[in-house]
Amino acid sequence: MVKLGIIGMSEGNAHPYSWSAIINGCYSAEEIDQMGYPAVTSYLKANEDTLGVSGAKVTCVWTQEKKISESLAKTAKIETIANSLEEMVGMVDAVILARDDAKNHVDMAKPFIDADVPIFIDKPLAITVEDLQYFSAQSSNGKFIMSCSSMRYSNECRIVKQELASLGNLELATAVGKKDWNKYGVHLLEALFSLLDDPKPISVKHVGQEGKDIVSIKFENGLLATVHLFMDIAPTFQVSLFGQKGWRSIEIKNSYSMFRDNIIEFVRSVKERKPRLWFKKTEAIIKTLIAATESLEKQGETVYL
Repeated sequence: MVKLGIIGMSEGNAHPYSWSAIINGCYSAEEIDQMGYPAVTSYLKANEDTLGVSGAKVTCVWTQEKKISESLAKTAKIETIANSLEEMVGMVDAVILARDDAKNHVDMAKPFIDADVPIFIDKPLAITVEDLQYFSAQSSNGKFIMSCSSMRYSNECRIVKQELASLGNLELATAVGKKDWNKYGVHLLEALFSLLDDPKPISVKHVGQEGKDIVSIKFENGLLATVHLFMDIAPTFQVSLFGQKGWRSIEIKNSYSMFRDNIIEFVRSVKERKPRLWFKKTEAIIKTLIAATESLEKQGETVYL
């Protein structure tokens, strides 16, 4: 049995609740609703027959507030509340850092990386060059670091991935979503990159504005892609592919399925003692994310990777 620790939480991110419930196979709808996440309750209830991840259990939790830790422990029947990150190190086999505030990722991950405890870090891994360089160096030194958006494992994208050959040579890919670039742009980049077998990005150009992000990406294979993140549109995650022989449009909606598959891949990785997701793939996505911000700050100048 893989004993997992879970670290939470950041504002507006319900992953500590949903992921703990998915792994441990139980949840308190009342507790989750009180925390303001009724949508999480809805998809957990709809998938009760598949809750629980074989061979793994969240046994320890830490958050910045005792009250939140107690709520999480109650929700997913987590046995132990750690008093600090350092205390958690000796209690678990692996850790899920389920906070999406990237500015805190290095400090929170470091105790586990230093102690050789496998860690999964919620998206985005980093939003600065310096933080990405830290994680890249640690990964190169053999440290077990895995990070991605769960959209890498979306069923909707995988269904279309089976049909890519029928589209002919791809000329254009587009992705559209809601909210801010740093926290949500990574979702669309992950879906796009994984759908296309992680092509190498060579340049990034931001042609929109803050809150109305439009990012143009050129890949080594010649494919062009645009990613659109708007704060004030209706909630959506969409990816469209246009080839010389056909096209497909994808609406990504099944959060539960992608979360579960992501967790299973991490647990499998821990059991196999190495990340099943190659760190270089994550690195390319985060470099693209950061480059778009740099381009915006430089009034739309092209950034070469």
